[in-house]
Amino acid sequence: MPFDAREAKLLQPGQTIIVPESPGLRLAASTSRRSWVYRYKAADGRMRQLTIGQWPAMTLAKAQALWEDLRAGRKGGVDPVDAKKAARAAAAAPKRRAAGYPVRQLVQDYLGGHIDVHRKPKGRAEVRRLLEGYLGAIDDHQAATLKRADAFSLLEGLAKTPVLAGQIRQELGAAWDYALDAGRLPEETPNWWRLIMRGRLRSKGKLVQGERITAKRVLSDVELGLLLRWLPNFTSLIDDGLTLYLWTGARGAEIVAMEAREISEENDGLWWTVPKAKTKTSRIEHATDLRVPLVGRAEAVVRRRLANTPSGYLFPKRPPAEGPVDQKVMGVAVWYHMPYSKTRPDVLRPRLPVEHWAPHDLRRTVRTQLAAMGCPDAVAEAVLGHLPPGIQGVYNRHSYDVERRIWLEKWSARLEELAQQ
Repeated sequence: MPFDAREAKLLQPGQTIIVPESPGLRLAASTSRRSWVYRYKAADGRMRQLTIGQWPAMTLAKAQALWEDLRAGRKGGVDPVDAKKAARAAAAAPKRRAAGYPVRQLVQDYLGGHIDVHRKPKGRAEVRRLLEGYLGAIDDHQAATLKRADAFSLLEGLAKTPVLAGQIRQELGAAWDYALDAGRLPEETPNWWRLIMRGRLRSKGKLVQGERITAKRVLSDVELGLLLRWLPNFTSLIDDGLTLYLWTGARGAEIVAMEAREISEENDGLWWTVPKAKTKTSRIEHATDLRVPLVGRAEAVVRRRLANTPSGYLFPKRPPAEGPVDQKVMGVAVWYHMPYSKTRPDVLRPRLPVEHWAPHDLRRTVRTQLAAMGCPDAVAEAVLGHLPPGIQGVYNRHSYDVERRIWLEKWSARLEELAQQ
């Protein structure tokens, strides 16, 4: 008997209309509505039923189409009632998690799930210090309901230290993205850290003797000559480390972590191969180990340290401590000898004739001087361990080993000239 809409309208509470051509499908009436119901026998023999829509909003044709899908699912082993419960639970999970998901837990999930996996030990410790030490009043806030004003208030309170505020803003933005990607926050949750204070957290420079120093420092020829002649006033460790900065252009973290096994005697001279894992480009897929030719004073430093330390780190910590010295040791030493340094003012020591620089400025100086000498940009960037940008970095796999040695030998000769002036 075909479905009769007039009969459906007259259906009394508790009554049903069975659809013979669709076994198990029926229209059931209650006091307030008429619902399409699919009734079936579950795998354990029990009778179960599932409401699949309301009549007349859902027509007979739509109800039968849905009935066909559910019956096909049952043949594939999917119980319709269990599937609906699972779908409801999945849809409600993000809201339940968000309702009891404070910022401090979001941060811990980000630290454990992303930072501890993808950052090096030093970076992990620094991000943890920032996010665990500067959350302030938002620590107990529910992440999903954090207001724009709350995020702004946190960063505004750190505005006097804009570099710090910018780092916290960047990491919290990444933490929110991580939580959204993981489904721990509802998809509509705004990531305020990506929206507020953009472009307003700029460094005001270092305050030295009442003066703001903002310029990126590059030492002049005269300053390089003065510094080269003054280097022996440092301890041998600092003298050697700064010499390697100047003669190789390498990063400080790479220099202090140098190991004897990374040094090799090759046909054209001594080489230092920095493993990719120790470089700043370690997370870039097409990056490779960094090849550094050791010439001039750099070669002399490494050969001397190899003679004293034939295995292990060439810049080791003092026993009983293990591992390489911390990179900051060189920066602290440079600051300690600056004319304006008030660190341990009662201790007499020689003062640097060149002011307002840090070890990393030597790396910037190497790059600038290479350009001034006519070194091609591609070679100068290779010396510093920078990858070519964009598509060049993917397709240009030339090692530049020969060119690096040629230009670092020219640079070494130039440094020796400056040291004699």
